[in-house]
Amino acid sequence: MHWADVIAKDIAEKAEHPLIATGISPTGIIHVGSLREAITGESVRSAVEGLGKDVRLIYLIDSFDPLRRRYDFLPPSYEEYVGKPISRIPCPCGNHRNYAHHFVQPFLDAVDALGVHCEVIWTSDLYKDGKFAETIDLTFKKRQQIIDILHEVSGKPSNPNYAPYNPLCEECGRFCNPIFETYEFPYVEYECTCGHKGKADIRKDDGKLTWRCEWPAKWKIFGTSAEPFGKDHAAAGGSYDTGKRIAREIFGVEPPYPVPYEFVQLKGVGQMHKSLGCSVTGIDAIRMTPPEVLNYLFLRVQPSRAIDYDTGMGLLDMADEYDRMEVAFFTKEYTDAEENPVRAYEIAQHNHVPSRLPVEVSMRHLCNVVQMADSFEEQLTIIKRTVDLSKASAEDIRRLKVRCDCLRYWLNAFAPDQVKFAVQQTIPSNVNLETLDKVFLQTLVSRMNDCNWDADTINTIISEVGKESPLGSKGAYKLIYNLVIGKDRGPRLGPFLASMDKQFVINRFNQAAYR
Repeated sequence: MHWADVIAKDIAEKAEHPLIATGISPTGIIHVGSLREAITGESVRSAVEGLGKDVRLIYLIDSFDPLRRRYDFLPPSYEEYVGKPISRIPCPCGNHRNYAHHFVQPFLDAVDALGVHCEVIWTSDLYKDGKFAETIDLTFKKRQQIIDILHEVSGKPSNPNYAPYNPLCEECGRFCNPIFETYEFPYVEYECTCGHKGKADIRKDDGKLTWRCEWPAKWKIFGTSAEPFGKDHAAAGGSYDTGKRIAREIFGVEPPYPVPYEFVQLKGVGQMHKSLGCSVTGIDAIRMTPPEVLNYLFLRVQPSRAIDYDTGMGLLDMADEYDRMEVAFFTKEYTDAEENPVRAYEIAQHNHVPSRLPVEVSMRHLCNVVQMADSFEEQLTIIKRTVDLSKASAEDIRRLKVRCDCLRYWLNAFAPDQVKFAVQQTIPSNVNLETLDKVFLQTLVSRMNDCNWDADTINTIISEVGKESPLGSKGAYKLIYNLVIGKDRGPRLGPFLASMDKQFVINRFNQAAYR
């Protein structure tokens, strides 16, 4: 049974209206690994929905978190905003509501493109609307119990000055410590390091809970049934362990089903973003990986296993695997070992599995196509030379376009040089032809003139003529690649030439043979 089905069965039995929660703190550029949490949450949601349950998935944006430091990608002027809530810091580009919105909105667009059915909730709004008031009140009344829990679970010395709630200074706009002895619902006094003394109303966004209390407070507010989170929170004595006890002993609720996940490791020569100088972002991932393939990447293994996100040739390998599992799903022909990957393919569709096997064109082939034509209309013309699209649906064509767009982005930013090429409009000036080369090309043209223009026939002809020539097959292939793309090697030659206009290829060989 797939891991998402196991979790779904458990929470469906315990809750009439299950709620899955995920979230993110958008304090900076969002790494591709953050997609794992969203996709994991959606996989559980869709599996629960498949059991006939009314289920919700919420995506909590921790927009009231403070900016902890000025990151390298921020201008020096942002030093003054350190310690302030990111929902109250200006947008770096001036096109978004605030700092938090600037970094999270492109990511939310990517999540939406993946088919994640979630309700986006901003924690800054929750504080503003007083949703945390009850739990903040309890942390003040039971502060000593919280201190004891943190000590017992984490093993760290008790901190009698621990503040589960930090007021927001109305003078400097930064979080500070409360004066506990002055608390009387709903007000607490504070004295900020800037020298200002004031009073915070816990029913408003005058302050926030610290993380170890805020997380279980969210469980109480929403009645969370299950939540995926990074393995760092699942470590012994970590925030999930303390959260469980705070949830039960302070807030009187049961903690959610934990779905801890391993981190995403980057591989490939293009793992650094060329324009930002940072690791691959979630936006990069969705722009260069078809949504269904990216979903499958995260669902094919247990959350507890690390995932290698390969920005190089691994991207094409993963797409090939996805296509194989798609065929296996529709033909029902697969081994016991492939049962879970096939189910991962199904879950990756988020309960919208195609009614029939889509028209499949491999990403490897499309990688060549997008380098042969700029517009999708021209790309379709090339595809039709080797693939029967007569029965392709509008959805099939849409999927082809998405794949072509992803490959264009990948080729521009992350693809290794070995897959890149450009069809030369004329014979490259550095190609020097000997008499043997010209004789080979003349024979090749005579064989190709009346042949069927398909990959197998082209391969056979080139191989046979090459073996009969002093060039040999290896020399023949090298010559053809140089004439067409100006390189010693390139895409698989048969399918590549079959994708091109027959007359263009023959004319190129003729021009070279008689120059």
